[in-house]
Amino acid sequence: MNLTGQDGGNVIRAGVHQLQQFDDIIDVRTPLEFAEDHIPGALNAPVLSNEERVQVGTLYAKAPFDATRLGAALVARNIAHHLETLFHDRPKSWRPLIYCWRGGKRSGSMAAWFNLVGWQAQALEGGYRTWRHHVMRALEQRPAQLNYTVLVGPTGTGKTRLLEALARNGAQTLDLEGLAGHRGSLLGRLPDLDQPGQKMFESRLVWALQAFDTAHPVFVEAESPRIGRLVVPKPLLHAMHTGRCVRITAPFEERLTFLLHDYAHLFDHPDAFKETLTRFTKLHSRQTVARWHALVDTNAREALFRELMTLHYDPAYARSSGNHYARLSEALNFHFRPAATDTTEQAQHLIAQTGS
Repeated sequence: MNLTGQDGGNVIRAGVHQLQQFDDIIDVRTPLEFAEDHIPGALNAPVLSNEERVQVGTLYAKAPFDATRLGAALVARNIAHHLETLFHDRPKSWRPLIYCWRGGKRSGSMAAWFNLVGWQAQALEGGYRTWRHHVMRALEQRPAQLNYTVLVGPTGTGKTRLLEALARNGAQTLDLEGLAGHRGSLLGRLPDLDQPGQKMFESRLVWALQAFDTAHPVFVEAESPRIGRLVVPKPLLHAMHTGRCVRITAPFEERLTFLLHDYAHLFDHPDAFKETLTRFTKLHSRQTVARWHALVDTNAREALFRELMTLHYDPAYARSSGNHYARLSEALNFHFRPAATDTTEQAQHLIAQTGS
């Protein structure tokens, strides 16, 4: 069905550079389309459900007119439902931006009805495809326009916690692991949280990069090319590798205490934890991994993480830390207490030291 074709109406259209000018961004595509990727912050108000879109599309292959008539009825019914529920309390001054797959009939229909109500609705020129093209261009161009201060340090030094404290104290921060929904290591899967798809990760990343002021540095944690199953765009990695470095240090025992707290959830599901540890056999002997399994079985948390740090994480950091960051030799050394109750003073101290 051609519900995504150009509508030919008089709906005013906005460019992707105008996104911030609207009160709400509304994605009228199906829930499946929305789940794959969408403009960050957009609301999903589908004018066709997943099943309805399949139904209309199947009919369109046989009888285009009948499919268009059915689609129009379904779209009208769904728009009416959204008017009575999701948007029932919007004021007369509300200015929404609406988009579908390519800026055609789905977004045009909702925008036209909203304008009849009295709202100042516009449709995104080119729809989601325009947004996706914008993301791809921005990932190539935007990273090089920013200056990065990269937090480098072994596992357990609390780099992510320091990054969060820096953000609370007014610094510009790029939390790649937060955007990716993963801590970055083999044990980095977050409890009860699935990673977004690659497209959604890239949309979130562009949204964050666009918000930064180029006059001030952006703090970011050192990352490998992959965070879980997601790929960090090469232009961003390259820009990070040439950025200023801050080497984060913390005593071994403090790092161990921090990791035991930060990864305590792994012991809530011992079988899954052991299955994850099995993946370490690519780097360690089967006997070593079997011993780690036994430590999980006996809930020997401190002994297990002490071995993981000494046998895996610290050696891996020692091998790779100097391979990518061109300015690591001139890095500022910063001692951080990752297990401290309040990290505000430490973050303020780093901001002062870096002149950020």
